[in-house]
Parts: sequence; structure tokens; C-alpha cells
Amino acid sequence: MAPILKMENIVKRFGELVANDNITLQVEEGEIHSLLGENGAGKTTLMNVLYGLWQPDEGTLYIRGQKMKLKSPRDAINQKIGMVSQHFSLVLPLTASENIVLGDIPARNALIDKNETQKRVLALAESCGFHIEVQAKIEELSVGEQQRVEILKALYQGAEILILDEPTAVLTSQETKELFKILRSMTNQGKSIIFITHKLREALLTDRITILRDGKIVSEQDAKSATHAGLVEAMFEGKVSVREHKPIAARERVPSLEVRNLQVKDERGITKVKDVSFDVLEGEILGIAGVAGNGQKELVEAITGLRKVDGGNILLKGEDMTNYSPKLCRERGMAHIPEERSKMGSFNDLEISDNLILGREGKPPFIYRFLMKLFPILNHLPIRSFAEKQVKSFNVMTRGINMLARHLSGGNLQKMVLARELAWEPELIIAAQPVRGLDAKTVEFVNERLSEQREKGKATLLVSYDLDEILGLSDRVGVMFEGKITIFPHDEINRSKIERMMVGGGGGEEQR
Repeated sequence: MAPILKMENIVKRFGELVANDNITLQVEEGEIHSLLGENGAGKTTLMNVLYGLWQPDEGTLYIRGQKMKLKSPRDAINQKIGMVSQHFSLVLPLTASENIVLGDIPARNALIDKNETQKRVLALAESCGFHIEVQAKIEELSVGEQQRVEILKALYQGAEILILDEPTAVLTSQETKELFKILRSMTNQGKSIIFITHKLREALLTDRITILRDGKIVSEQDAKSATHAGLVEAMFEGKVSVREHKPIAARERVPSLEVRNLQVKDERGITKVKDVSFDVLEGEILGIAGVAGNGQKELVEAITGLRKVDGGNILLKGEDMTNYSPKLCRERGMAHIPEERSKMGSFNDLEISDNLILGREGKPPFIYRFLMKLFPILNHLPIRSFAEKQVKSFNVMTRGINMLARHLSGGNLQKMVLARELAWEPELIIAAQPVRGLDAKTVEFVNERLSEQREKGKATLLVSYDLDEILGLSDRVGVMFEGKITIFPHDEINRSKIERMMVGGGGGEEQR
């Protein structure tokens, strides 16, 4: 039998850059096929070609043995191909259920039948084991919840070949296990999954592994016989030394951040942060773990000035900063690495140099001091000098600082955000999902930079859905569940106990 999908000798160029160099990929019916490779290796480009977003410069595509030319995502959907990318394509003002059925909305007398819409979506979600708030607007959902909506949207459209780009980046270990159960159930029904991941142990749970490097396939392996060391060797043409951070007990230090009895509501007026109190000390990383949707998003937004506080106080170095604007928070020494680097952490259509001075574009030396009050004019010489220094220091791979941010890979975009936020020696760093969707080398780089700040005596609040990241970097660990927080001291950090707390299984003491 012919494979369900074959991409033969695919070439995709962007000017002089060859993103896909004569790639031949074959996916069998009923298998989970993982794609591995560094950021910029060509994985997402290849999948964008498969989904009809881009046209190949050379090569042929076969679906179920038939030669195909997919000119648009609609063509791909008609061939029962679905894609969930890292950067979601959801309509923010619409509800979860409306997004899922978009393009095939149940109607009654020319009006949208909301009851039927929700009924269909709930039935689909239940069959997949997903829990979502179907009536909530997308803009009110966390990143993790939005991803579940994207997966359900693809399944609703009848996808038999499902492309998942970093699907576990915002999931807990338990949610990841549940996702794989769902994927196995789908493959048992004959569906095929293309699974893009940077987590090697997840690739080992699939059926076959294809590794890309510099736009070429460098290895194809059966997952059952593959090893972690072998995958690293193939991905990076040599071994990557990933330093395991060993947390130390927090010494007697002054708190940099103090959160006292904090209460925060979401857009619907529902209290998502419930009387939360904790400190982040100088020279420590406090990690906040939890399943998406338990108040982490609202907590970060309240601390960084992006969301109004309904009760309680936030203090930085003893100064009450409750309901300060993001600008004032930054001026008082707070850095913010947001969970969505392309939407909140940068402006895609601005040059890299401009992105690197965001938040300080109105201050010397980036503006002519003697004109700043009357005619604020940018001083491009120091801007260029600063940008070139940051790009070099943070190893941002780019053709030049005048390149638009949208052309950076996910890892390089995150390094750019990191370079900007750490450039001014902040007292407090709020890092939300800082290594989401990054390859092993970039994860190591980001973690090294955060550890360096810790050694300098800076305080870091690390919020992540990846428990491995939390346990690998944090001095203390907090778990958020249903808006409340439980803090585990260094000597009481226990993975199984934390995992139970994340799903409401008890095992800790609130507000420690």
C-alpha cells in the first residue's frame, strides 16, 4: 500500500536561504511520526508547505498515492490535513466553540444555533478527553487552553493527517501523558500524526523519528531502537552538554518581590487569583508550576501592570507598586519575558534594532537629549551600536539588525526578547514560559542566562507549565491550583507531590 503521505525532493528557498533542501519524507497510515531539529532546521517550513501555506520551489507531494498540489490551507483541509502551529490562528473575540466550528457553523433560520454549536463541541471534546470552557472567549483563555481549542478545531474539520507543532510546550507531564493516549487512540483509528517536538523523550514515544539539520534530513530512526544520546548526536552533529541546575537552599535575603493577599479577576469577572501571598528573594528563582488556566496568566499580568488588581498589594524592593502601569514597573526595575514572544514580546513588523530598545526608545542615549522634550528624534548611531552588541552577546542568528523580527526563528526571537529585558540590570525578572518550543541548545542558553541573573543577586519569578523546567531551575517551587498557591521550600521539593498538587490531589500546605 502507498503511504498516506509522501513529500518527495521538496526544495523551499527564501532568497539565498535554502530552508528545505531536497527533503523526502514519508508518513504511514496510523503512525505518529516525529520531526526533530534545532530552531531554523526547516521543520516548520516543511509543514507549511504540506499545509498549503507556502508553495515548494521544487518537489512533489503525494497524498494516499495521488499526486497533489496544495495551493492553500483550504486545499489541505479538503485533503483531510489539519495543522496546529505554535502561533495559533484563532479569532480572539469569538468563543472557543465558535472558533472550533468556524467554517461549518450550525445554523437555524439563518442564525447561529449556539446550543447545537456547543453540543457538537462538547461531544468532540469529551471524546478526546479535553476539558475546555466552550462559552469563554479565546482572549480570556490561557495559552494552554487555546492550544486545546486548536487541536479540537483541526479534528472537527475531519483531519486524518494531523500536524502538531510543539503540542506539549504548554502542558504538564500528566497532560502530556493524556495527550499521547489520545494520539494513540487516533492512530488506532487510522489517523496519522506528524509530531514536531524539541523534547527528545517525547520523540522516543512516537513510532518513527526524522531529524533535520540545516534544511536537510540527516537521520531517520525507528523510535523503539533510538536512544537519547543518538538523537542528540544527530540533531547537533555532536553532543550537547546540558548543565543540570541544582537548586540551593534560599539564604537569608531581602525580598525583592512581595505579593500580599492578591486577588485578580479575569475578563468575565471571575476571581482567578484568590488571596495569594508569597515573596521572591534576592538571588533566588521561585518557580510557579500548574496546569494552564489556574490563575498563572492573571497573576503575571497583575504583577507586570497588565491587569488591574482587585485586592491585595504588590511590592518591589519595599515600594507598593499595586496597579502600576507596565511602564512604571519597568522603570522601577522589573523585566518581563512574556509567554507569547511573537505577540506580546515583540513587534513583528519592526526591525530587530527597534525591538531591542522597546520601552526605552524615549530615553537617552537613544534619543537626542537636547531635543527630547520638544522634538523627540531617535539617535540611530547609539541604537545601532547597542543592538549590534546585544545581538552578538545573546547569539541572535540574523542577517542584520535591520531585519524584521518576523523573520527570526522562535529561538532567535526569544533570545532577542531576553537580550532586551536583561540589558538594564533589572532587580526582578518575571519569566513566563521562557523556553516554550525551543530546541535543546536554546533552552540551555536561556537557562544559563537566568541562572547568571540569579548569581548576580537578582530575583526571578519563573512561571511554566513544564515541570522539568521548574524543577531544574527553581530554589523553591509554588503550585497554583484553582487560583490558590502552595509553596514548597527547597528541602521539601518532591516531584510526585507537586504533580498531585497540580491536579488538586493535595499533598502540600497553602501559602507557605
